[in-house]
Amino acid sequence: MSVMGKTADSAPTGAREYLTFRLDQEEYGIDILKVQEIRGYEPPTRIANAPEFIKGVVNLRGTIVPIVDMRLKFNCAQADYNSFTVVIILNLRNRVVGIVVDSVSDVMELTPESIRVAPDIESAIDNSCILGLGSVGERMLILLDIEKLMSSVDMGLVTTAE
Repeated sequence: MSVMGKTADSAPTGAREYLTFRLDQEEYGIDILKVQEIRGYEPPTRIANAPEFIKGVVNLRGTIVPIVDMRLKFNCAQADYNSFTVVIILNLRNRVVGIVVDSVSDVMELTPESIRVAPDIESAIDNSCILGLGSVGERMLILLDIEKLMSSVDMGLVTTAE
């Protein structure tokens, strides 16, 4: 059997993997292919006049990485930084960005059939940055287009021009 045959047999057609994480009481998912690594939280170096949700920068093996606190970005109640708090390092259009989340849950594979369109409601997240709502059993995930979210004008982190 060819490698392609094994891949096709082992994964449902069109299924994608999402790294799931928690912010406050909600669970979110982002495309696993955008994730470079997951690190423990360390206080970043503040940048003067940066928006409140940009906590600062860290030096990651010679690369200066801006750190975005997603709790502040999504207007969550301020949570304590504890042993579960992690930074997800993302690689978006060859730009490295870190996001602070309460905890990482796991990696889930979702088929297109398990993803529903998100309702069009007013929220702290631009609706165009929500891919949909994924359901696995009793769990409901808010699936984010993390590249689009980090590229939004108010973030000022990743340019949209390629």
